Amino acid sequence: MLPEQGSLLQFDFVASFSSLDASREQIWWSANYHTFVLLQSGASVSLIADKTNALVKKELASELTNPHDYVRYQFMPLTDIYLRSEMNESETVSSISYIYGFGAIAGLILLIACINFVNLTIARSVKRAKEIGIRKVMGSDRKQLIVQFLGESFFLCTVAFALAIVLVQLLLPLFNELANKALAISYLFDAKLIAGYIALYIITGLLAGFYPALVLSGYNPVQTLYSRFQIAGKNYLQKSLVVLQFTLASFLIIAAYTIYAQFNLLTKTNLGYDDNNLVIVNKNGLKPTDAAVFKNELLKNPNIAGVSVKNAGEWGTGTKNAVGSTVYFAGETVDENYLPLLKIPLIAGRNFSTAFPADSTQSIIVNESFVKAAKWKNPVGETLQILGSSNETYHVIGVVKDYHFASLTKKITPQLFNMNGSYGSYYIRIKPNTAASSLKWIQKIYQQFYPMNPYAYVFKNDKNRKQYADVEKWKQIILFGAILTIFISCIGLFGLSVLSAEKRTKEIGIRKVLGASVQQIVTTLSTDFIKLVAIALIIATPLVYIAANKWLQNYPYRIEMSWWLFASAGILVMLIALFTISFQSIKAAVANPIKSLRTE
Repeated sequence: MLPEQGSLLQFDFVASFSSLDASREQIWWSANYHTFVLLQSGASVSLIADKTNALVKKELASELTNPHDYVRYQFMPLTDIYLRSEMNESETVSSISYIYGFGAIAGLILLIACINFVNLTIARSVKRAKEIGIRKVMGSDRKQLIVQFLGESFFLCTVAFALAIVLVQLLLPLFNELANKALAISYLFDAKLIAGYIALYIITGLLAGFYPALVLSGYNPVQTLYSRFQIAGKNYLQKSLVVLQFTLASFLIIAAYTIYAQFNLLTKTNLGYDDNNLVIVNKNGLKPTDAAVFKNELLKNPNIAGVSVKNAGEWGTGTKNAVGSTVYFAGETVDENYLPLLKIPLIAGRNFSTAFPADSTQSIIVNESFVKAAKWKNPVGETLQILGSSNETYHVIGVVKDYHFASLTKKITPQLFNMNGSYGSYYIRIKPNTAASSLKWIQKIYQQFYPMNPYAYVFKNDKNRKQYADVEKWKQIILFGAILTIFISCIGLFGLSVLSAEKRTKEIGIRKVLGASVQQIVTTLSTDFIKLVAIALIIATPLVYIAANKWLQNYPYRIEMSWWLFASAGILVMLIALFTISFQSIKAAVANPIKSLRTE
């Protein structure tokens, strides 16, 4: 029986522990497996967690200095794993932060669209003034006009919702690729979701239409019919809405810049070793003698620059009797070729060597962070014991320079290399520009040696990049949202500039007759709008600075929030706004003034 499609518990087959070979590690406090526990109805999860961890602390007290910090069980509801946990390494899991991100961007886009509707409706109100005056003279009261304008708003919302369904169907493949999902249009037809759509429809219709309905229905019919009507005041609300939408757009653009810069840092930082042209092929249960024969066969191809073996996955534990406090470390079981193959520099002592038989059982190499944690002044020659190794004593023969063996989302921690353990991965260095032929050769030799095992490979640099898939996903989400928001904001700005130019047609004609140049007129028409965009940038800058700094705190290695990042984003927003406004301003400035003044 295979798991259902969409389940986070995906597998090809199920096997019991009793069917595994005796060498498979089955330590009761091992962190290699997740355990699923069915609790009685009403059981206290926190109480069970406390009792379990108390047992851990008691049982490991003789082995660990502070077992409560090192081994601690965490309990989480199964329903929370998909969106709210990193406990499951399956590619089917997601993150609730993506849901919040998409939801926030969708909300911002809808808000900006409503702002555009309000602004353009009020700006066009001068053209509808006579219509409103006639309706009032013919007996319409204010309530009827409010209903009319709200009806227009809801009609537009109805059309928009219908078009949205069509667009969802058309753009769903693109969205699935962006979100790494396999969603279908049928998912939308859920009772709770439909209720949400209806609520969203009502809120959007009211949000977009209520204020314009109040403004338009309050016009004086005498003034409108005698063409003496103008919008009173300085349109503070209209200007505030323009500032708000460009503040949101500027916020997303600067945020996109920040995430892009951080992603570049994570993917282009020197890791302290060479991960280029490095192929990883997994094979569990490797013995040193078998691995040596396989390596020699691979090296017969001149495109294979070097081969090493390493443990599969990750392991870690602590030390006993180290100078100072107990040191917890990430462990690596490697052969003598591993450090040279990855070009990890030694800064003290020597590498593992077949010339020293004791290296395979009693020698270790540590990194700089381990030395600092152990408080060693002269690490080479120091001894220690590794938990779970039958109290065997290990001798430090070398120290490597700290390098990023884990992702840059984590600080470099103590690391220990030894040769006393099982291997599970081949690390193969191929010569540049030989990937196709080298991979064919590796597959051929692998299938000769291990015909019953499936062959699969991954490039180390691709594996490293995949560690930042969440950052890359956020980069795509924010960039997509920034493009949409600035596009919709510019549509509104363009509409306002058109209406502004129409209202000032005679003023433009008089200015041209009096000698004003095209450049002066364009500047006059554009200045007010550019000021609003500049105010939006001033508001957005400190907000995004605070938000970006908070987000960057999740990364021990992060970019500096330098002035050029904000300056470049601000210039981009200004140029986009200026281009949007200038199109209509130039058109109005080059128009024949006689046509605009002949009616006077």
